Amino acid sequence: MSNGNGVTATISNAASAVAEKASEVGGTVAKKAKGAVASAKKTAKKAGKAVSKRVATAKKAVGKRVTKAKKTLASASASAKAEVAALRKKGAGKKKAAKKSTKKAAKKTAKRTAKKAAAKKSVRKAAKKTARKAPARKAPAKKAAKRPAKKAAKKSARASLTKPRPPKKVAGG
Repeated sequence: MSNGNGVTATISNAASAVAEKASEVGGTVAKKAKGAVASAKKTAKKAGKAVSKRVATAKKAVGKRVTKAKKTLASASASAKAEVAALRKKGAGKKKAAKKSTKKAAKKTAKRTAKKAAAKKSVRKAAKKTARKAPARKAPAKKAAKRPAKKAAKKSARASLTKPRPPKKVAGG
C-alpha cells in the first residue's frame, strides 16, 4: 500500500456522495412530512367543521323541543287555572248548601236529644211511682223495700236507654 493521494480522494468523493444522498433523502422526507402535515390539517379542519355543524343542528333541535315543552306547560297551567276558577265559582253554591245541611243536622240532633230527655223523664216518673207504692205495703219492711224498687227502676231505665247487647262469644267453642 502506498501512501498516495488517491485513497483520500476516493474517500472524500464517497463522503460527499453520502452527504448528497442524505440531504436528498432528508429533503424528500421533509417534503412528504410537510404534505402529511398539510393533509392532517385539512382533515382536522373538515372534522372541526362537521362537528360544529352537528353541534349547531343539535342545539337547534334541543331549542325547538324546549320551546315546545314550555308551550305545553304554559297551556296546561292556563287550563288548570281556568278549571280552578270555574270550580271556585261553583264552590260558592256549595258553601250555602253546606250551611243548610249543617242547620238540618243541628235540628235532627236537637230532636234526638229532646226525645232522649222525654224518655228519661218518663223513666224517672215510673221510678218515682214504684218508689211511692213500695212503702205502702208494710211499715217494718219500708227500708228494705225502697232500695230494691230504686234498683229495679234504675235497671229498667238503663235497659230502655241502652241497646241490647249480643251474647258474648266463647273462645274455642
